[in-house]
Amino acid sequence: MTGITADRAEPVGLYVHLPFCASKCAYCDFPSYAGQEARRGEYTAAVMEEIRGRAAKLGYLRADTVFLGGGTPSLMEPGQLAAIMAQLRASFDILPDAEITCEANPGTLHAALLDTLAEMGVNRLSLGAQSALADELRTLGRGHSWAQVERSVRLAREHGIRNINLDLMSALPGQDWEKLRFSLDSALALNPGHLSVYSLIIEEGTPFFARWQAGQLDLPDEDAERELYWRTAEHLEKAGLMQYEISNFSRPGFECAHNRNCWRYHPLLGFGASAGGMYGGVRRKNPDKLEDYLSGAAPAEEWLGAEDRRFEQLMLALRLNEGLSLSSFENAQGLTLREAFPEALDRQLRGGLVELAGDRLKLTRMGFDLMDRVLLDFLPD
Repeated sequence: MTGITADRAEPVGLYVHLPFCASKCAYCDFPSYAGQEARRGEYTAAVMEEIRGRAAKLGYLRADTVFLGGGTPSLMEPGQLAAIMAQLRASFDILPDAEITCEANPGTLHAALLDTLAEMGVNRLSLGAQSALADELRTLGRGHSWAQVERSVRLAREHGIRNINLDLMSALPGQDWEKLRFSLDSALALNPGHLSVYSLIIEEGTPFFARWQAGQLDLPDEDAERELYWRTAEHLEKAGLMQYEISNFSRPGFECAHNRNCWRYHPLLGFGASAGGMYGGVRRKNPDKLEDYLSGAAPAEEWLGAEDRRFEQLMLALRLNEGLSLSSFENAQGLTLREAFPEALDRQLRGGLVELAGDRLKLTRMGFDLMDRVLLDFLPD
């Protein structure tokens, strides 16, 4: 992306939000809907119409990643997923080596669905495992068992999908290092190429928030949470999964290209309720509510000014262990990082929270712990 116009030679990422869930988890504030399965067909048609409309305006763009996220995409009928993917292929030039990811919950995968995913070209599966401990799964409101995680991984591989990510959660109520290590080791035993380990965030409006306000959640304090974070990184590195982003670890060559491209500030088009994207200097966000999206409510669009674009590129890149490419920043923004943030850059370098390494600006280990403070210093007035 150069300035406020997208480089049409640069491939885009495509994201499709599929918001249906069997039930709402106790910690989740994502736009997702339980008990709305009857509307999946209507929703499929709406998403396909949106894809056609965007492509008609933007042209036949090249795409190097596709991500089917949720919600629980694996609750869709196989034919509905296939129809959406066919529309994406008709509307965009999806490259032959594109990474195509589908999220799924353990217990929702079956042979017919996996056959369809393979036929669609899905080559990466992301499973919401969350924990290997039954008591933690119950606390989270998850409806699966670890045995179903194991079966899902086996089924996916039998159907030719070998690039598998497992999502896990840390800083859970009552969780200590021994419990977290058990989940990590259980996941490692399945030999995934990628693990995402997310710290629990208590979001307002969720059952967990109400329980937290009532003093009913025994959460690790900030120091304990930080210790879990760094012990996780060290443990996974010893097992051959290197940290490449704040919450993501992979074996060489198994990084999530879709998310990495977003953090590198590549253009993204989003489809479906609540889906967002960024293209040509315009941030676009669809309505969160299912009813609003299905009724054709217009997306919110925001034309980002120069200062906002500079900060956003820096903010996203600092999530990555590789940091921000100074040359990419200058190419995209038309000025150097020092010209964009002279005082904040010097303060953070002197404070030891960031460091320059060749062409890159990176967070130090202390900077990762204090990332919010770092970003606040760079935030435009």
